Amino acid sequence: MDFHKIPKGLSDPWFIFVFLNASHYYHLMNKILALFLLLSGSINKADAQGNKFPDGTVIPKWFSDYKKIRVEKLGKQFVLTDYGVKNDSTIVQTAAIQSVIDKAAVSGGVVVVPKGVFMSGALFFKPKTHLFVSDEGKLKGSDDINDYPIMPSRMEGQNLDYFPALVNAYGVNGFTISGNGSIDGNGLKYWEAFWQRRKENPNCTNLEVSRPRLLLVWNSNDVQVQDVKLKNSGFWSSHYYKCNNVKILNVSITSPHQPVKAPSTDAIDLDACTNVLIRGCYMAVNDDAIALKGGKGPFADTDPDNGGNANIIIEDCEFGFCHGALTCGSEAIQIRNVIMRNIRVDDAQRVLWLKMRPDTPQKYEYISVENISGKARSLIYVKPWTQFFDLKGRKDVPLSYSEHITLKNIKLDCEIFFDVATTEYDVLSDFHFENLNVTAKKADVNKGIVKGFTLKNVVVNGEEVK
Repeated sequence: MDFHKIPKGLSDPWFIFVFLNASHYYHLMNKILALFLLLSGSINKADAQGNKFPDGTVIPKWFSDYKKIRVEKLGKQFVLTDYGVKNDSTIVQTAAIQSVIDKAAVSGGVVVVPKGVFMSGALFFKPKTHLFVSDEGKLKGSDDINDYPIMPSRMEGQNLDYFPALVNAYGVNGFTISGNGSIDGNGLKYWEAFWQRRKENPNCTNLEVSRPRLLLVWNSNDVQVQDVKLKNSGFWSSHYYKCNNVKILNVSITSPHQPVKAPSTDAIDLDACTNVLIRGCYMAVNDDAIALKGGKGPFADTDPDNGGNANIIIEDCEFGFCHGALTCGSEAIQIRNVIMRNIRVDDAQRVLWLKMRPDTPQKYEYISVENISGKARSLIYVKPWTQFFDLKGRKDVPLSYSEHITLKNIKLDCEIFFDVATTEYDVLSDFHFENLNVTAKKADVNKGIVKGFTLKNVVVNGEEVK
């Protein structure tokens, strides 16, 4: 219909006024509709691109399901205080709490930590059991290492006998931890012992001081950890080994870096895991926030206990102080398809850290870091990691590869923009930087160190890097 043609015989001025204004709004709405369709096409196109991992494979719909676990759907609730566990923060009640877990395992159900503080040593959840920590509830770890009996375990890329965590789930498919309460490692005594040992021997290893982790999930699928606060771990805060389909949603993971540093308190260690979603979390620890692991040593790629990490999405998270927001290594053999996006970094030493270990065959590939804002010491850090280097008799030095690495849509204040230095055993290729707006004290880029390095709209200190 053409609103510019007034029907014959209709000459009333009021009607003409309305008719002409209708014409104006009709064309305006047409323009808005056209713009909407154009934007919709762009959004759909962007969504289509966003629905693929960096290697081009389609991201499963599983990653778009953020539904929270509801405690009432987990079966019978086994409240600790209903089964003789005392609300007393001064006594260790490992046996009493484990007894409640064992009862829940018979028919299935959720172990509930009610309001109060309950101290324990190592606890072992079993198939059909879950953990719920109430709003004002706290499960607190004992600071006596004797409450964590040595058993077959996994630490630093190797299977060995070691101390279990405070909360352990070995082969518990469908295991969940929920609630707004806290799981507190009570780690001060362990931290002080570590620094005392480091003072006595600056070359001591992390394993020389006996320390427990806070959470260990081993060979378990379809795991969800949500809403809880993990804090003050004696060693790694949470460790997932050989797990598939893990969701970590809106979890706060913290340990101090001052006045006493909490050593080796990585927030999330993924060790030979596939399909992991980390979403809406806050992490501030005195080591790496998210570390991707899987094995170490010159023959690590032939050891069946080791494995690669694949299909990892980290989104809508915030990082406080940490050594690396996303770190590949130092015990890793293969990492593929990692997306870290929509991230605020407040005080990270490094945003992306690729640890190139010269005694381990490594391949890090298809890693995308995008939509990042904040401040850090280094945006990207790629250097050999030589701590505890050991070729174990291997004659040749294995090569380490980092390829198809993308940094995109980043606005960052940092000291060093491109903190990269390699050896003849490190191979970097196919790096792509796009839409970066960075301020840096050290702004230079050695493009020759990467084979196939593209930069598009990369601005450092107000000048475009070509």
